[in-house]
Amino acid sequence: MARGPQQDLTTGPIGRTLLVFALPTLGSSILQSLNGSINAIWIGQFLGERALAATTNANIIMFLLIAAVFGFGMAATILIGQNMGRRDLDAVRRVLGTSVGLFTLLSIVTVVVGLLAAPAILRVLATPAEVYPLALAYLRVIFVAMVPGFVAVLLTMALRGTGDSITPLKFMALGSAIDVALNPLLIRGFGPVPALGIEGSATATLIANTVSLIALLVYIYRRDLPIRLHGAEWRYILPDPALLRTIVAKGVPMGLQMLVVSTSALAMIGLVNRHGTATTAAYGAANQLWTYIQMPAMAVGAAVSAMAAQNIGAGAWSRVDRITRVGIVTNLALTGGLVVLLTLLHRHVLWLFLGQDSAAVDIAVRINLIAAWSFVLFGVSMVLSATVRANGSVIGPLVILALAMFPLRLGMAAGLAPSWGADAIWWSFPAGSIGSMLMMIAFYRHGGWRRSKLPAAPHEGEEQTMAECQPAAKTMPVG
Repeated sequence: MARGPQQDLTTGPIGRTLLVFALPTLGSSILQSLNGSINAIWIGQFLGERALAATTNANIIMFLLIAAVFGFGMAATILIGQNMGRRDLDAVRRVLGTSVGLFTLLSIVTVVVGLLAAPAILRVLATPAEVYPLALAYLRVIFVAMVPGFVAVLLTMALRGTGDSITPLKFMALGSAIDVALNPLLIRGFGPVPALGIEGSATATLIANTVSLIALLVYIYRRDLPIRLHGAEWRYILPDPALLRTIVAKGVPMGLQMLVVSTSALAMIGLVNRHGTATTAAYGAANQLWTYIQMPAMAVGAAVSAMAAQNIGAGAWSRVDRITRVGIVTNLALTGGLVVLLTLLHRHVLWLFLGQDSAAVDIAVRINLIAAWSFVLFGVSMVLSATVRANGSVIGPLVILALAMFPLRLGMAAGLAPSWGADAIWWSFPAGSIGSMLMMIAFYRHGGWRRSKLPAAPHEGEEQTMAECQPAAKTMPVG
């Protein structure tokens, strides 16, 4: 087997192991967010507030479509992590093959449906008339870019399940660099390259996603990483019925969690749009800051999920609670520090997206002051959910998230709007975060999630271990 940057997440000091795994994941998130933020700067500076508001509406729809298939990738990652903990590499590849077959088909179907439904969704969002044509033009290209993007996301999630957070960082950097470099070129035009406007930004993303995916596949095979398929293993792409049932049974609730978030965001942007283009642009700029604020919790949650899955697979339950506690403390320190820093600098950062003279700047500053700190608390929920899902318990976190997003957050945003105005929307974020954290703590302590169990991947004939599966050029150390 291959020599790669995989870590054995079942041994060693928990704090150091979690941090070493989380930092490259955090780096990937930073690059992804920088990519989106820099592109938003290009759009805002070159094309104005209407174009920025258009991408804000379009990005909500993209997240909705990503949510439709992302849960299956999450389920596959957990299965891969548990099988790595069992040292069963053939099972890892069986899970990966089934997931690739399913994920590719669903990605294409989702994008086609999205292209057809985009105009209706934009109208449901009450997208302002001056923003609608820009948002639709952007979406028509960005939907195509989502197909290679989806497959690349599945592969990077699978790599993290094997304990490799370095390779995803490398190829996130490649894709981000291409996207950022091509955006101004294709938006404004240069020499023989025509000025494509907002469609140029989407085209840059399409090119970047495609090149990054091809390069990642080449790297996986040149380095002979654990998730590569060779020879007879290619038949694993035809979904195994038993594995498919498990991935669907666990993936649907996890995908529904993202759908809950995305539909909540759709409803929220609909409320925001009713306050005018300046408020929509301000909300979009504030969301750029919140993306960075959430990155540490997302990285720590990914590390906790991978570590917990491998330790559960290895039967090392004594480490699981300690992993969760370390993850919570790490999240509080990193996310809390970032909230303080961005709160001190928020006006200067918001100028990048909106310009110094925009009326939207003061609105965005107020939004950030009211809502940003609540993501520290929501990060606690993310870490607890990551541990719970690592053992295949997915219904509890789904119900808790739905309660936090709809009765709490949207209920407050809509119910208090007549008296509080737009502030009701901003204060609904802390309300949802507090409710989610308290419910998730109660579920973690008393929910019985430890009794859940994911089945191992089935084998044909005798079970193959890491030493017995399809041979490769080099041996891969687990640690």
